[in-house]
Amino acid sequence: MNNSAYKWWLVAMLWFVCFFNYADRQAIFSVFPLLQKEMGLSDIQLGIVGSSFMWVYAAAGPFAGWIGDRFSRKAVVLGGLIAWSLVTIATALSTKYWHLVTFRGLEGLGEAFYFPASMALISAFHNADTRSRAMSLHQSSVYAGTIAGGTFAGLLGQHYGWRSGFYVFGIAGTLLGLLLWKVIREPEAPREKERHVPIRAIFDHPMVPVLIATFIGANFVALIFLTWLPSYLVRNFQMTLSMAGFSATAYLQLASVLGVLTGGWLADRLSASRRGGRAATQALGLLGGVPFLFLTGWTLDVSVLILAMIGFGFCKGLYDANIWATLYDYVPEERRATAVGLMNSLGWLGGGIAPVAIAAASSHYGMAACLSATSAIYFSFGTFLLLSARRWAPR
Repeated sequence: MNNSAYKWWLVAMLWFVCFFNYADRQAIFSVFPLLQKEMGLSDIQLGIVGSSFMWVYAAAGPFAGWIGDRFSRKAVVLGGLIAWSLVTIATALSTKYWHLVTFRGLEGLGEAFYFPASMALISAFHNADTRSRAMSLHQSSVYAGTIAGGTFAGLLGQHYGWRSGFYVFGIAGTLLGLLLWKVIREPEAPREKERHVPIRAIFDHPMVPVLIATFIGANFVALIFLTWLPSYLVRNFQMTLSMAGFSATAYLQLASVLGVLTGGWLADRLSASRRGGRAATQALGLLGGVPFLFLTGWTLDVSVLILAMIGFGFCKGLYDANIWATLYDYVPEERRATAVGLMNSLGWLGGGIAPVAIAAASSHYGMAACLSATSAIYFSFGTFLLLSARRWAPR
């Protein structure tokens, strides 16, 4: 198969790997009420279960990026898939609180290796002309995996116990990793120059710290919704576990698929005529999401809530489509995996505070008020990115 065809088949294969990357991490949030009842956990303890994944994921990011630039990216991607799938199976064996925290941390370690290596692998086959579209297609798997993880974990948990979903996703992910091992290949061009490009070269352009700071803010908001929206729907709208798991993911994530495909197409078009086109697309997504975020916590009407989640999801997709494609406009090719690992680490380190912080804040102000307050974060970072792109992106 020639490279022009294979580069899109590569995106398709990695789509399924990323699907399990997000299904496995999302599954636990839909069964929080069951875990709380079985183990007698507080909201703070549940927040720590969610954050333990994020903290280890963040800590491992720079090392994972360095590994992705030094070793076979195929081996890093598929080895990580098999490792985190086995940990997902092990999570189902948890009987104590510390078991959950430990296995969630180990899952974060396994999943940390995926994005740095996979994004560098995609960029090796896709140049600037198709990069946003390729990465936006890949990004759609994030939303599909989140929907599947949230919906099926809630459904299986409601009928067969909370452990059942972890067995299903873990076994399926392990089999996929073994299947793809002989199909995915490395790019033909050797990577000879990477050792001669210092890591500090990642920060040569002033847009890089701007993109990292914005990613931290956007991730903080996203992790609040991924962690607490299912429980919020159970408590405030009296939904069942399966309905809450579906509603908390499907409306938002399906809209994000449309947003991410629009964002990839729009960014490739804008970047052809202006250097800051990808960053401007991201800023548009953040600022457009402000009113919808406010509505999610403010409304008491389910139909308005669904409309707000759809609007937020579409705008989130505009931003997400170009997280890595925009970064690659400003970092050396030889340090792309390292740059993604570092940015992912800082983004999840900041975002990892969100589940515990919101659990604490909601005890004083209520979960609804906390969800609405996230609109201020989107507005602040959207404005910051837009102004920075106008000043520095064309350089």
